[in-house]
Amino acid sequence: MTTTMIEREIKLRFGSAEEARTAVIATGATPLLGRRLQEDSLLDTDDEELRRRRCVLRVRVENGKSRLTFKGPVQPGDMKVREEIETVVGDGLILVRVLEEIGLHVWFRYEKYREEFAHEDVIVAIDETPVGVFVEIEGGEQGIAAMADALGRTPADYIVDSYRGLFLQHREAFSLSGPDMVFPE
Repeated sequence: MTTTMIEREIKLRFGSAEEARTAVIATGATPLLGRRLQEDSLLDTDDEELRRRRCVLRVRVENGKSRLTFKGPVQPGDMKVREEIETVVGDGLILVRVLEEIGLHVWFRYEKYREEFAHEDVIVAIDETPVGVFVEIEGGEQGIAAMADALGRTPADYIVDSYRGLFLQHREAFSLSGPDMVFPE
């Protein structure tokens, strides 16, 4: 199954997964998908064609399921808005290998533990990453703003950067090295 949609989202930073979970549940959001590890690989050509176009090609593997996602350029605004085309694939690791065989390469890998909740027209994800805990709210503009408000946050708290961007900021702030945002082995 393939879906094409306009993705609209923000991230909010939280001090811990427990703090985020308590806040999300207090809004009346209901559990949707339990906590699981997501392993993402971003691919591009050797001449970085996708990055130059501000696009992303991602292969995600979680719980034995895999998805291939293309994301178009982010549109300017207070929320991250972009086209997203996604399809389920049989084996994400094999797909990465096939894509590498036709000339693409993985240029960034990142991991996060994610659990998801639903509330009205938004999906609320709690993401535990190697660089901190974030609540990602995805859905309609009014629903995102209402959920952020219910969490006690304002537009000044909105993070529209990618996990790659957050990783680079964290790496620089703490004088760390390493090319990928992954948990220690």
